[in-house]
Amino acid sequence: MSDPNERPPLVVLVGPTAVGKTAHSLALAQALAGEIVSADSRLLYRGMDIGTAKPTWEERQRVPHHLIDVADPDEVWSLGQYQDAAFAAIDDIWARGRVPLLVGGTGQYVWAVVENWRIPRVPPQPRLRAVLEAWGQRLGPEALHRRLAVVDPAAAARIQPRNLRRTVRALEVIFTTGRRFSEQRGKGPPRYRVLMVGLWLPRDVLRQRIAQRLDAMLAQGWLEEVRTLLARGYSPDLPALSGIGYAELIGYLQGRWSLEEAKARILRRTYTFVRRQANWFRRRDPRIHWFRSDPDVWTRILPLVQRFLASPGAGGGNAPDALGAPS
Repeated sequence: MSDPNERPPLVVLVGPTAVGKTAHSLALAQALAGEIVSADSRLLYRGMDIGTAKPTWEERQRVPHHLIDVADPDEVWSLGQYQDAAFAAIDDIWARGRVPLLVGGTGQYVWAVVENWRIPRVPPQPRLRAVLEAWGQRLGPEALHRRLAVVDPAAAARIQPRNLRRTVRALEVIFTTGRRFSEQRGKGPPRYRVLMVGLWLPRDVLRQRIAQRLDAMLAQGWLEEVRTLLARGYSPDLPALSGIGYAELIGYLQGRWSLEEAKARILRRTYTFVRRQANWFRRRDPRIHWFRSDPDVWTRILPLVQRFLASPGAGGGNAPDALGAPS
């Protein structure tokens, strides 16, 4: 739609891991008669509940959730597949007269929806992908990334050198189509009128919460969850099981390091991940209203959302509602 006022509104809640998105999105959704569309790549997979801080069954009974538990750990969802599913879920929620909330910390997922990225719809090429992955494992992710930089510098600049999965996908598309991956990307007309809200905490507070959450996850049975996945025959080499925490706990179960070392590795990877999230959702981004997270923050966010839903044309920007957003 060319007129922004004619686009259906979409409320988006972003922020780093452990900042409190789940609790506050539940409260907002209940207050707005809304439903939550997950924008977290880790929540796609069945059987991976504790280590992904997935909303509990009780929470999902309180508020309908979408794009959670839609794949087995040995399935790989492309960004295009996620985008199609997210568009379908959001449109269906509005068709039923309810309010969609896109919630998560996977930057690619959020911006693919908000900015209507044009994503190459090249089906997976299993044999080519296997060759590229083997090459990457033999040479190392950074070496394969350097090969990508030779054939498509623009694509390489947008991919972390250690992200083997994204590097392989870019090369797969290039070799399949004969065109640069970056040339097949772009943005279409926005599908929604968007209000973006971000939650933040000071770095030291967030680190403390991450450490406390790790201890709580282990107490809840995260190790047993990992054992169960391996016992069901899922390979430790699957992309889903190379995610933060799962790879480290698998290493502990295989005797490669102690539980304390596994915990230290999990924390280091999590802190790095939080820095990457900050790059996706910059605090100076004028599209995002930033709020410091606390137990009652959703009550201050709610009036902003209600005004947005009632006022066509309202949208992003760091309004006075955003309390204490850091520079």
